[in-house]
Amino acid sequence: MRRGLVLCASLALLVGAAQAARMGETPLTPAEQDALRQHADYLHEAGLRFEHGEGVPREPDRAAACYCESARQGSADGMYALGWMYANGRGVPRDDAYAGTLFAMAAMLAHPQAEQMRRFTGPYTGNVPDCLHAPAWEQDDGLITQLMARLPADRHPIIEQVARTAPDFGVDARFALAIAATESAFNPQALSPRNAMGVMQLIPETAERFNVRNAYDPAQNIRGGLAYLRWLLAYFRGDVRLVAAAYNAGEGAVERFKGVPPYPETQAYVARILGFFSERQHPYDASVVESSAVMTPVFMADR
Repeated sequence: MRRGLVLCASLALLVGAAQAARMGETPLTPAEQDALRQHADYLHEAGLRFEHGEGVPREPDRAAACYCESARQGSADGMYALGWMYANGRGVPRDDAYAGTLFAMAAMLAHPQAEQMRRFTGPYTGNVPDCLHAPAWEQDDGLITQLMARLPADRHPIIEQVARTAPDFGVDARFALAIAATESAFNPQALSPRNAMGVMQLIPETAERFNVRNAYDPAQNIRGGLAYLRWLLAYFRGDVRLVAAAYNAGEGAVERFKGVPPYPETQAYVARILGFFSERQHPYDASVVESSAVMTPVFMADR
């Protein structure tokens, strides 16, 4: 179901972005609320077309993905349609617990058939399919909203791009946002006195190392910076302080001092990163690179 989910979720990005940008700030206007309802209805209708093959190939997995995104945006029709698919095992594995919950949710929104269907699937259990949970990039503890409140509107799409792309590289969105915020404040045209460029402030050597041809292209720059973070996480065994220090001063400096270098700039940098992202340990993919042999005694001592 993941392929279809990505296809239908992509239809929601513009509306979803507007909604995220408003979270925690002023309430949505009636016009914005109406736009969200219309978009949820559009996703439901797209699901119907994929489910029944109306003008498009019949693809139940895409139908379920569209229904799920519609439901996630509050559509009772989307909830009911997805519940029906789970109740009948159509496009998704049969799951009466999911179906019962979805029918109950639709019934609470006065869907006319939902209450009747609950008799066949059982009561509300609270269990919902994974697609109804917020994507990983949205699970940021409000950091996206905080950053958007501080920065001009032209930076908002860059903030979201960093957060959306980070999970593709196994990087926590909050950690990626902390790095980008500290490096450039999400300015894709930023240039430092040391020739560090773009959103993730890649120096030419790092850009070349991670196959970034145009460091001022936000998508390339962000992916290059995240590839470097993934590499550093593996090299320093997920130690957030060491990874942040290496991103600022280079992995060689961290190895030379066997810890955060005593440079005021680097120490302030690490403190700022930890102000955004308080975790001291980050999951990492050990297959990316063998960890630093120089730091092995430090890793062992930390245990």
